[in-house]
Amino acid sequence: MDALLRLLRDEARSTPERLAKLLGIPAAEVEAKIAAYEKEEVILGYRAVLNEEKLGIDTVRAAIEVRITPEREGGYNRIAERIAKYDEVRSCYLMSGAYDLLVEVEGTGLREVAMFVSEKLATIQGVLSTATHFILKPYKEQGMIMKPERNEERLAVSP
Repeated sequence: MDALLRLLRDEARSTPERLAKLLGIPAAEVEAKIAAYEKEEVILGYRAVLNEEKLGIDTVRAAIEVRITPEREGGYNRIAERIAKYDEVRSCYLMSGAYDLLVEVEGTGLREVAMFVSEKLATIQGVLSTATHFILKPYKEQGMIMKPERNEERLAVSP
């Protein structure tokens, strides 16, 4: 992977000047490379990793294992692309192992996620089975350690 892309992946908010200094190249060259990567869709977007607990957001997330029957012409792609288009879906991956797709979804409550699975996902022709795992607490998100506030006070131990 290009050194610039590696830096952007880890520090997307860095200015072209800072990136240029780290890479030892002119800032104008960094800006041109970034523009080219965006045009070629190598860089698809930029995101902030949020600590939803601190924001008081009660989003329900789930990882769903999906077994599907591959299609004759499209293999897994057509079904996976169809699933990926749903607004509830945050990520969709082709996997090896006991299931074919890993689908990460997000909703405002358990019922919303359950309804997505039962009414949208499970009804797609070619979907054989699903197994839903609700995410209870993130410890690391997109490479970032989540640091919840902790009360480190301990009671004194007496003999």
